[in-house]
Amino acid sequence: MIKEEFERRAKQVRKNIVQMIAAAGSGHPGGSLSVADILVVLYFDAMHIDAKNPGLETRDRFVLSKGHSAPALYAVLAERGYFPKEELMKLRKCGAMLQGHPDMKRIPGVDMSTGSLGQGLSAANGMALSAKLDQADWRVYVVVGDGELQEGQIWEAVMSSAHYGLDNLTLFVDHNGLQIDGTNDEVMKVMPIAEKFRVFGWNAIEINGHDFEEICSAIQLAKHTKGRPTVIVAETVKGKGVSFMENQVGWHGKALDEVQCRQALEELTGGEA
Repeated sequence: MIKEEFERRAKQVRKNIVQMIAAAGSGHPGGSLSVADILVVLYFDAMHIDAKNPGLETRDRFVLSKGHSAPALYAVLAERGYFPKEELMKLRKCGAMLQGHPDMKRIPGVDMSTGSLGQGLSAANGMALSAKLDQADWRVYVVVGDGELQEGQIWEAVMSSAHYGLDNLTLFVDHNGLQIDGTNDEVMKVMPIAEKFRVFGWNAIEINGHDFEEICSAIQLAKHTKGRPTVIVAETVKGKGVSFMENQVGWHGKALDEVQCRQALEELTGGEA
């Protein structure tokens, strides 16, 4: 896919994110906007998937471990054709399919229910190991937040991934530097992320998480890495694309009001909204 098409898809995904969260009156816009470009590359270019057959046995699997960023995943799935876009505006409504965290039993295209931070990589390890045992060639992709690295279970899972040589597993770290209570450095330092993974036996790649070429190249390097899992540490901006949200910790988990939503859409569409 060419750069312009990635940009067009990502812009639409970001518009969907701010609109659905504003309509819901609650949600997590900051981390959803920071991870949007990574998800666009995965779902529109990198992963072997079929939106018309979400349960395809040979499909690549995806786990959004930072489940509170579900609006980004929902927006991408809707753009990819897994379900009608009308569902997006029902986010968090009573009885609606799309709730605050991904539900694999109700949402086409969701491979793992997530929400409690730190558990997604463990689930992904199980998927990747089962593929190995079945001698299947599908891959597993996972996204964790940088603040999520503070969870102890993450590092137990990191050891397991390397121990079992899960070279069919690629982990993205959405490194935007902020979490609900402040900066990572204020809450619990997580740096140096790549170096820590290397010590645990991983192949570690550091990229700009908003550069589509770098994201695509890192995924290809991961696919060609044998005998060990790959982590892609993606430097991102919380609230990416909306000026009053960028790098603002207060937008971790707060809905836009009508005026803010209109301003965000104007910025994302270059004044065409």
